[in-house]
Amino acid sequence: MLRYIDKFISYLEIEKNYSNHTLLNYKIDLEDFLEFVDDVDIDKIDYLFLRKFFAELRARKYKPRTLSRKLSSLRSFFSFLHREGHIKKNPAVLLMSPKLDKPLPKFLSEEDMLQLIKTPRCDGIPGKRDRAIIETLYSAGLRVSELVSLNLDSVDLIGNIIKVAGKGKKERLVPIGEKAVEAIHDYLNHRKIQSNVLFLNKSKTRLSARSVRNILNKHIYATSVLINVSPHVLRHSFATHLLNRGADLRSVQELLGHMSLSTTQIYTHVTTDRLKKVYDKAHPRA
Repeated sequence: MLRYIDKFISYLEIEKNYSNHTLLNYKIDLEDFLEFVDDVDIDKIDYLFLRKFFAELRARKYKPRTLSRKLSSLRSFFSFLHREGHIKKNPAVLLMSPKLDKPLPKFLSEEDMLQLIKTPRCDGIPGKRDRAIIETLYSAGLRVSELVSLNLDSVDLIGNIIKVAGKGKKERLVPIGEKAVEAIHDYLNHRKIQSNVLFLNKSKTRLSARSVRNILNKHIYATSVLINVSPHVLRHSFATHLLNRGADLRSVQELLGHMSLSTTQIYTHVTTDRLKKVYDKAHPRA
């Protein structure tokens, strides 16, 4: 079984160009399954065997989202084995996914977002950097991993475009607003360090994702904003504000780098909720 797992992981890495994070998740899920399989031959694994495996996972009190991920890993694995001719039938075809509740994304109002942007004091390099980070996250809707991986040659400050290395190592071009460009210019013009990395820490090396979260936490405490703010909340705010102001869903999908439109559609629930509140407040017969 282990050699099949190694073949599958190599396939995902070389053929599908999956990220290291995704590869690690697949490996963890399949090694968990390998422990359950013990010395059972791959050809003896059928639908009922897989049902027993997931029954054990449920007994371990795994959450539905974790079960869903493990199911997805097994489906991909057995589909690969069947396609490559290692097994005659795919036993995972009939497995049903657990029902998942989709929590609505947290986001800041436009007023709260503006308050957060203005919080860093720009009388020194750290404050200028923090302002540029917040402006960039909000202006381009970046994931924190995408932000910290930015280099100077990834950012066109004349054409207002950023080249982003997204999930699955897929690149996309994202426009960036004038205010964010001004903040980056201000930071770079006062930074004396020669480096191709865009955002640097005190040690003059690339900022980590954890550092960006700490920076946001520091500045959110200085505001009157009541919700916990992560870098992803700024990404949610970016998408929600675009849709509230009339952007179409397909364009927002491309800006966010979502593979599927269904991933982006969660934001329509947020905007619909807002429209209902506006309707209830404004319509005389609501």
